[in-house]
Amino acid sequence: MSFSFLPILLISMILFFVLFFGIGFILNMLLRMSWIMAIIYPIVAVAIIQDVSFLDYFTSPGTAFRSLGNSIMTLAPLDIAILLSGLAGAILSGVVIKLLRKKGYRMF
Repeated sequence: MSFSFLPILLISMILFFVLFFGIGFILNMLLRMSWIMAIIYPIVAVAIIQDVSFLDYFTSPGTAFRSLGNSIMTLAPLDIAILLSGLAGAILSGVVIKLLRKKGYRMF
């Protein structure tokens, strides 16, 4: 068994963490809502996982959600680890913003 996927996994996890931490931090500063990215992240994750149009969830919800369930069940453990690192970045951005505000820093 080859471990050539390990550097790719680590880089992907770090990229997702930093990407969603950064986006969450900026959105939290601009919108002054500490948990906005943690709320938006599941929608972004579904868009990454599923290739069904967003409108299909309203026009034919049964088929769209069934397809989403199948897509989630067939995710590889490595994909789940990458998506969870993005969620960790989104949550940590909210924690950092709340901590900075508590310490007296005002952002915008």
